[in-house]
Amino acid sequence: MIRFIKDLFKNKDIRTRIIFTLGVLFLFRLGAAIPAPGIDSVKITSGLGEGNAIFNIMNMMGGGNLQRFSIFSLGVGPYITASIIVQLMAMDVIPALAEMAKNGEDGRKQMDRITRYIAVVMSFVQALIMVKLYSDQYNVVQNPSWATFIYIATVLTAGTMFICWLGDRISLKGIGNGMSMIIFAGIVSNLPSQFNLVYNTLITSGRAQGLILFALYVLSYIAIIVLVVFTTGAERKIPIQYTSSGLGRGQSDMTYIPLKINSASVTPVIFASAIMAAPLTIASFFKANAFTRFLNVWFNSTTPQGLVVYLVLIVLFTFFYTNLQVDPEKMAENLKKNGSYIVGVRPGKDTETYVSTVLNRITVLGALSLLIVAAIPPVMGLLIPDMPPSAALGGTGIIIVVGVALETVKDLKGRLTQRKYSGFVSGK
Repeated sequence: MIRFIKDLFKNKDIRTRIIFTLGVLFLFRLGAAIPAPGIDSVKITSGLGEGNAIFNIMNMMGGGNLQRFSIFSLGVGPYITASIIVQLMAMDVIPALAEMAKNGEDGRKQMDRITRYIAVVMSFVQALIMVKLYSDQYNVVQNPSWATFIYIATVLTAGTMFICWLGDRISLKGIGNGMSMIIFAGIVSNLPSQFNLVYNTLITSGRAQGLILFALYVLSYIAIIVLVVFTTGAERKIPIQYTSSGLGRGQSDMTYIPLKINSASVTPVIFASAIMAAPLTIASFFKANAFTRFLNVWFNSTTPQGLVVYLVLIVLFTFFYTNLQVDPEKMAENLKKNGSYIVGVRPGKDTETYVSTVLNRITVLGALSLLIVAAIPPVMGLLIPDMPPSAALGGTGIIIVVGVALETVKDLKGRLTQRKYSGFVSGK
């Protein structure tokens, strides 16, 4: 590892990209410390989120920026949501978007432009609702009026789009995927305060078993990291065979189609969190009654009933999104066009059925791994009554952090290997 780091900084191009990425992330964290105008920051930081499930979910996904109500409070969440919507609509739902998806680089640019327009609208609507909601319930807005709400929402929307621009700069001139790096930085920066909160709650509470509970909390995070690393790299290789005219008669070339155990990555957890958060957001607009109490029980992942609903949604979305990402029909069609075939399986419909069967079987393992990772923090919260609600919602964040870290290291190794081969060919 030490040698790998030395090799990275010996390479001028990679060193420049790393420094540029760190500089952009520093700028992001600097902006995250700037409070939004017209917000009473004292009320925000005095435990506003404790006991509020929707606030805790949104704050965790935003890397803690919402708890400070900074100008970057919304993070890249609206852009990610808009991107997912556009991708889903481009899968033969809206013909115009489906045609763009098939037009290569030009189509991708058009879709990205549409995604950003949708992200602006979603950011403004989300910010306006959020500001109005917390002004009414927690009185955190100074001089509350619709003009003030629109002004603050505009600032938060501008902050989100500026973050998206920073992410584009990282993708273009830095290391890794820019949006992922922004999310990574937000979550990682919030982890020390989260562990410190748990430590102060469990250790300094005077409970005899506090140290054991804190150790169990740390071990659960280590277990999550190990499981995510394993499932991210685990894949099922389907042997592909094809006859090459350049080989002698009877000879063949063998390759593989890698199918990841968790092709959907963290998307099902994000979808499930969004579905769980929507009813809670609606309930927060009304006075307490039987219906709102029902929503707060069945759509709050910190309750046993809500945890069951949350886990069921993760399973459903895992299978749904995996089948969107990996299309067995198109895979079978492409193999047939290339003159390739799966060993022991006939081309055409049999190949499609075989790929679909294998995909569903390995997706069971992927869904199970996501269940375990997503369930550990809420279960810890149920088992440890003193656990702060904001500290019991880190499973999704850890999945994102580990996934981005692995992809970034892979990108760095690829650039380093490419540089070595380039030097070998040029004789340097």
